Amino acid sequence: MSGAVVAVKINRRHPDAQIPQYASVGAACFDLHYVGDPQDVMHDEPILAATGLSFEIPPGYVMLLFSRSGHGFNSNVRLGNCVGVIDSDYRGELMIKLIRDHASGKPLSIRQGDRIAQAMLLPFPHVSFLEIDTLSVTERGAGGFGSTGV
Repeated sequence: MSGAVVAVKINRRHPDAQIPQYASVGAACFDLHYVGDPQDVMHDEPILAATGLSFEIPPGYVMLLFSRSGHGFNSNVRLGNCVGVIDSDYRGELMIKLIRDHASGKPLSIRQGDRIAQAMLLPFPHVSFLEIDTLSVTERGAGGFGSTGV
């Protein structure tokens, strides 16, 4: 583990909810677990999966939610919004929307206690915007998609 440890307050809204943990010493994300009745993530039929937890994210931080790589590679399942953003002023239950992109293979079955997503806490700056007439010149300039090579 590197860097400072940041305390995050958690409210367990369901008695079976699991407090997140890191799967390994070098893990960047902590795991989020499902709480509820068994469900299958079918092709093009998204499900809303409960964690049974609410978080008090410290001011100046954001919690980012990501799919589990095994879900994506093995079952074509991802988060419905690809990357979730949980702001520091949100106090509701953390819910995970899972969707399966392709019908090949078997559906992903989730059961009580299964890991359904992963998350990390990151500091963020608030920025101020300064409107100007022109921007500084760079070698790339306004070159867009593919302009720096394949």
